[in-house]
Amino acid sequence: MKVAVVGATGLVGSKMLQVLEERNFPVSELIPVASEKSVGKQVMFKGNPYAVVGMEAVIAAKPAVALFSAGGSTSLEWAPKFAAAGIKVIDNSSAWRMDPTKKLVVPEVNAAVLTKDDFIIANPNCSTIQMVVALQPLHKAFTIKRIVVSTYQSVTGTGKKAVDQLMNERKGVQGEMAYKYPIDLNVIPQIDVFLENGYTKEEMKMVNETKKIMQDDNIRVTATTVRIPVIGGHSESVNIEFEKEFELPNIINLLNNAPGIVVQQDDAAQLYPMPLWAHEKDEVFVGRIRRDETQPKTLNMWVVSDNLRKGAATNAVQIAEYLLANHLL
Repeated sequence: MKVAVVGATGLVGSKMLQVLEERNFPVSELIPVASEKSVGKQVMFKGNPYAVVGMEAVIAAKPAVALFSAGGSTSLEWAPKFAAAGIKVIDNSSAWRMDPTKKLVVPEVNAAVLTKDDFIIANPNCSTIQMVVALQPLHKAFTIKRIVVSTYQSVTGTGKKAVDQLMNERKGVQGEMAYKYPIDLNVIPQIDVFLENGYTKEEMKMVNETKKIMQDDNIRVTATTVRIPVIGGHSESVNIEFEKEFELPNIINLLNNAPGIVVQQDDAAQLYPMPLWAHEKDEVFVGRIRRDETQPKTLNMWVVSDNLRKGAATNAVQIAEYLLANHLL
């Protein structure tokens, strides 16, 4: 199968190549794609070099599927052209997520919405993906009324420039700034731009995407998203109010048996999810599971996942795997 990776030289695009290789996706021919300034550069896949090509060339090559991680404006311009050529697009940008005509997919949650007619499929925001994976089995059992989430997000979510800023600051080197403020030894309570309601775009992504993925507009979500000086993954403190009463052992059992989740819960051993454990892994790690003692039918838990993998590259590859397994490619 011909597979294109658009944005192959970026952080997420590079991770897509790695995940395709690790998961043995049946790539008969890889077509790495990037901006004109990167055309001719080489990327490695399964030990072999592949030359980066431009957009027109990849459409002419007619891959079966194209994994996009090249930004919203690129996706808005090019994804419809790929789709018109019969190429399935799985897009990692925010461009198509809230388009009512496009599916927003986390395979463990709502892959069943996909059909052979879906040619542009949206990959959700990284912080939303890990949260809904952890919430889905609980929503099915107890019906979620309200979610209060605070995130602690890795600099890798911003990209290479932010990783460089953090590392430069650690070395005391002056360099290019991805953020307005220093990130080392600091916490920045802003991810993306502020909107008129006082929330950031990232916070409202979590609100709106959660409802769309979980197919329930009645779920109330409020979010605070924060950037921290970490590389391994995003962490989230999630407070969930349910319609129905629950027992903690039942919650833990449901999470233990749900796809894509690893429960790390042992207070005596001080075992709980951390970016240190989640780094370079595909699972969503859940721990610190406890009842909210201030109000009924309410739970607290801590959710961690590698934002470049499950939060981006792995989720996109899993969508491609689902399309392939269900004869939708």
